[in-house]
Amino acid sequence: MGAWYRPHYRRSLASRVTLLTTMAVGLAVTAVSLATFLTVRSQSMSALDDSLRERAAAAAKFDALRTLSQQRYPSQVFGAADVRIIFVDADTGHAFSADRTTNMKVSAAEYEVASGKSAYSARTILADGQRYRMVAVPADGHGMALVLAQSLEPTDRMLGRLGLVALLIGLAGVIAAALAGWGVARNGLRPVRVLTHAAEDIARTGRLDPIPVEGNDEIARLATAFNAMLSSLAASRDRQRQLVADAGHELRTPLTSLRTNLDLLAQAGGSSRLSPEARADLLADVQAQIAEMTTLIGDLVELAREEPGPFAPQAVELGAVVEQAVVRVRRRAPGLVFDLRTEPWWVTGDATSLERAVTNLLDNAAKWSPPGGTVTAHLADGVLLVSDEGEGIAEPDMPHVFERFYRSTESRSMPGSGLGLSIVRAVAERHGGSVRVGAAPGGGAAFWFQIPGGGPPAEDLPESSAARSHL
Repeated sequence: MGAWYRPHYRRSLASRVTLLTTMAVGLAVTAVSLATFLTVRSQSMSALDDSLRERAAAAAKFDALRTLSQQRYPSQVFGAADVRIIFVDADTGHAFSADRTTNMKVSAAEYEVASGKSAYSARTILADGQRYRMVAVPADGHGMALVLAQSLEPTDRMLGRLGLVALLIGLAGVIAAALAGWGVARNGLRPVRVLTHAAEDIARTGRLDPIPVEGNDEIARLATAFNAMLSSLAASRDRQRQLVADAGHELRTPLTSLRTNLDLLAQAGGSSRLSPEARADLLADVQAQIAEMTTLIGDLVELAREEPGPFAPQAVELGAVVEQAVVRVRRRAPGLVFDLRTEPWWVTGDATSLERAVTNLLDNAAKWSPPGGTVTAHLADGVLLVSDEGEGIAEPDMPHVFERFYRSTESRSMPGSGLGLSIVRAVAERHGGSVRVGAAPGGGAAFWFQIPGGGPPAEDLPESSAARSHL
């Protein structure tokens, strides 16, 4: 099977459909033709046996028939030109025929009928180069049997013609099946060819144009799914292009500043044209630009992973994640007050990315909070509220705060890449949650970060390190 299987599947789909259709119809026609031939042959033999048996039973009642047969009168004299007549005597063990030209041998089956051991017998014999059907019935008188033998030549001719007709019909059916299979393969697989040509054109040209969808069958569903894949691929490619363009634009500013500052330092060299204070300011500016570039590159790497690799699901206690993030941000903003309140809330996900998202929210609140202000971080019923006491977000800017590299007019003079909140939204969506922005009760900005979860984790899920430290 393996040797046939591999070459068979190297064929085209249309040729396989044509071949399988031809084979199926050919087998069906062969089976029907064979069954018809065998049925007709059986019925013909049965009808011939019944006819010979009735004629033999009627003729066996006349004693004169036996007398005339013994006198060698041919069967034509009795109006039976199509049969041969033989009498079998069980007592003497002899058989005699009225037709001297007939060389037919009787067997034990006919003697059993003559002796009364069998009601009748019927068999096919070969005599004088012809096939005969021989039927024996008991004759009047003890120990006698009348045998009638009729040539099977007419029946064989009829069966031969029937076999030839069946063969011709079978061949015609196979040819018709091959043509029908070819037509079905050509017309039925046309959408597949269209889909194949579209995929080849996309691979060759890179154009992601959708293909037309016809009907509502399985091929149409495949074409619809293919168009959806094309749309997703086009959107991903557009996002990548936009990411590269935005990244180039954002990186250009710190690189230009770094080049300017380094040029000034190189020109000044060891001369006294640059005061120690100015040199320190330039070095501080260089360090700040390097830190900004480092943050920007890290954000780009994080955000570029739109489809992160599969991670082992962990049971994460979100309250512990929030506490660790507050500890980290408090070190960077020692002049602020952090109002932290959490409740246990278990989620299934990646503790590292969740902590990155919460840290970004807290960093954003710390950046906009006034000196001595309060940053609120409250986790209740699976919703984390992070708010500040700053000036808040203008109404026109709210729909855009989660877009990549978006920075409001007020934030352009402040450090940042415009990617932190985009990462927050990406992490929330990756975990099946959401994030939204609004106004805090005190007038600042507020963010609601929600991840689906619930009670303690199942026993078969590992707990994250953040959860273990909290417990």
